[in-house]
Amino acid sequence: MILIVDDDKAIRQSLSLLLKRKGYECVSAENPVDALVFIRSHDFQLIIMDMNYSLSTNGEEGIHLLRQAKIFHPDTPVILITAWGSIELAVEGMRHGAFDFITKPWNNLLLLQRIETAISLSSIPEAAQTSGDDFDKCGFIGDNPEIRKLLKTVARIAPTNAPVLILGENGTGKELIANAIHKNSRRKDAPFVMVNLGGISTSLFESEMFGHSKGAFTGAVSERKGRFEMADKGTVFLDEIGDLSPDCQVKLLRVLQQHTFERLGESRPRKIDIRAICATNADIPKMVKEHTFREDLFYRINLITLHIPPLRERRDDIPLLAKHFIASASRLHNLQEPEISREALEHLVRLPYPGNVRQLKNMIERAVLMCHDNRIEKTDFEAFEAEVEDTPDSMSGSTLEDIERSVISKALRKYDGNLSKVASSLGITRQSLYRRMDKYGLNNDLK
Repeated sequence: MILIVDDDKAIRQSLSLLLKRKGYECVSAENPVDALVFIRSHDFQLIIMDMNYSLSTNGEEGIHLLRQAKIFHPDTPVILITAWGSIELAVEGMRHGAFDFITKPWNNLLLLQRIETAISLSSIPEAAQTSGDDFDKCGFIGDNPEIRKLLKTVARIAPTNAPVLILGENGTGKELIANAIHKNSRRKDAPFVMVNLGGISTSLFESEMFGHSKGAFTGAVSERKGRFEMADKGTVFLDEIGDLSPDCQVKLLRVLQQHTFERLGESRPRKIDIRAICATNADIPKMVKEHTFREDLFYRINLITLHIPPLRERRDDIPLLAKHFIASASRLHNLQEPEISREALEHLVRLPYPGNVRQLKNMIERAVLMCHDNRIEKTDFEAFEAEVEDTPDSMSGSTLEDIERSVISKALRKYDGNLSKVASSLGITRQSLYRRMDKYGLNNDLK
């Protein structure tokens, strides 16, 4: 049963009619006092409630009702209703435990998807979903306890439409996890569109994401679909969302909130049905506190947050990963699969890996190509010593940042400041390398 709380009779009636057509049983309340009577005496699958009941209280009644609902039914999801101009109030509600929020006027399809997602996530027992044989890991390898927990969560949320925020350093496998969510969802036969937001300038954001009509600007010789339109009915993976400018954050929020957009050069809104998965290596909560990332956008994209641990925190997975990469590199280059010595594996386990799994993959592939007598030895990794020779054992007392700074500095010297080669050797992107160089003050190493 679903409880609807709103002082507007038309809204209560329209929501009840919509939900009853979909098979849900509903009851409604006109004000927080009546709602509390229901909340104290009934169990609900979901509560949908307005936040504003009088201009004089500025949402205080809504916040009080939300708090009471979470006291009596802490596991019951609450979806808030608010006007676009009052999103700050919805954000306040999210801080007090609301599951999601929608803005008036809402899209019925989008609302139903969010209701289904809220009920599904709250009703599935923790042990009901596992990453079993029928679960497509999309190449994500690991048996570390934290990785098993991560994959179990992915298996649990994949069938829903919940927006997901994936956090982790570059090279940890954020794209693979995003793909696994898509491949195990009901959208698996629809497009999976990947977008590196860090590589799109503010001036090109609208054209790239929304598309444009012919003649919309100089050089627009034909119409073009944007990334959102390409992802319709499927999943859009927005990588490096922490690099998005404030202006672009507003535009993205509107699309994710309303599921409509306009191509450049057009005034006709286009509807889309997408699931958004976002990823970043930035500290988004810190950015929210510093007002460099919109709090309302943060709550819109992080209904579910996944943390992928760096390779240095899952060293027990390195032998498993190494053997997997040896097999895949051998197939790729049509070579007989070599063995790897115990000494070589122990050496790999001790390295710092600023480039995480991506760096390990690159190192293994080169070793497969360069090894002798079909056996990988510790000496086959000597070409990487300039990048990784300072292991935690040999830098006792140094912090992880000290080690990473040293690794990057040595690579810069080895490759004479060639950033493409440095980034490739470390298994990270040029953009990530730029950020690390700026962080550690290594730009002078190029002079």
